[in-house]
Amino acid sequence: MPINQELLNILACPKCKGAVAMVAEKDGLACAACEVVYPVREDIPVMLIEEAVPAEKWAKGIRNAKD
Repeated sequence: MPINQELLNILACPKCKGAVAMVAEKDGLACAACEVVYPVREDIPVMLIEEAVPAEKWAKGIRNAKD
């Protein structure tokens, strides 16, 4: 089940409070200002700063902040 558009409209980056957008694969929410992606696990966005993956790593297929 995809993330509801209403939820996407109210979600914000916890670090900068800016807008986030669904990535093409629909498995993360990207913050362009912070250049990070917050993962979506089991249709739940994980909006924790410590779980954010740098966009550069995300593009390489890394989906875990600890990798």
